[in-house]
Amino acid sequence: MKLIIDNANIDNIRSMYEFFPMDGVTCNPTILAKEKRNPYDVLKEIRDFIEDGELHVQVVSEDSDTMVEEAYRISKELGKDTYIKIPTNKEGLRAIRSLAASGFHVTATAIYTQMQAFLAAKAGASYVAPYINRIDNLGSDGVRTAREIHDMFRNYGFQTEVLAASFKNSRQVITLCEYGIGATTISPDVLELLIKNDSVVAALHTFRDDFEKLCGKGKTMLDC
Repeated sequence: MKLIIDNANIDNIRSMYEFFPMDGVTCNPTILAKEKRNPYDVLKEIRDFIEDGELHVQVVSEDSDTMVEEAYRISKELGKDTYIKIPTNKEGLRAIRSLAASGFHVTATAIYTQMQAFLAAKAGASYVAPYINRIDNLGSDGVRTAREIHDMFRNYGFQTEVLAASFKNSRQVITLCEYGIGATTISPDVLELLIKNDSVVAALHTFRDDFEKLCGKGKTMLDC
C-alpha cells in the first residue's frame, strides 16, 4: 500500500519523508489556502523536494471545459506526471474522460459512493479517492465502502486503484492495509499514530535502564 501525505506545508512534508517511507503528496484547495502563498510556488517547492514521488493536485473549476484547461496548466507548471484531482460529479466525469483519453493521470476525488467510483474508473481514472471519515459522518461505513470499491475494480478488471482519504484514526488505515487497498493519503497527525505506541516506549526505557545498570549511565554499544 502506498503512503501519501495529505499536506502542503513543506516543513511537514520534509519531516514525514525523513522518518517514513513516503510515496508522494496530495493536496486540495483548502490545504493549499492554509499556506497563504501562491499555489504554484508552494507546489513547485513540493515537486522539487519529492522528485519522482507522486504529486496529486486538484482543480477548482466547476465546469468540465475549465477543469480540463486547469489540468493543462497544472501539467505545464508541475510536469506531465502530476496526478490531476477531479471531483466526481457529472461535469467531473466528462473531464476525467477527456483527460484520460489525452494521457493524463487522473485522481477522481470526493468519492462517497461505490457507483461514483465505478463511473470514474470506467471513465479512465487512475485512482479514486473515497473519503473514509466523511462517509462515516454521513451514517455509512467508509472502510466498507473502500473495500467494496476495491472488490468491484478487481471483479471488472479495472486498473484503477483506491486512494483512500480522510482518516480520523490509525485503525482505519490498518484495516485497509490488511485488505490490500492500493494507496492511502494521510495527514501528518494520523501518520504519526501508525507508529506511536506507549508499550514500545516503555520497553525501550527498560532496555536502556538494564544496560546502564551493567555498563554505567549514558553508556551505549559504542562506548561500553
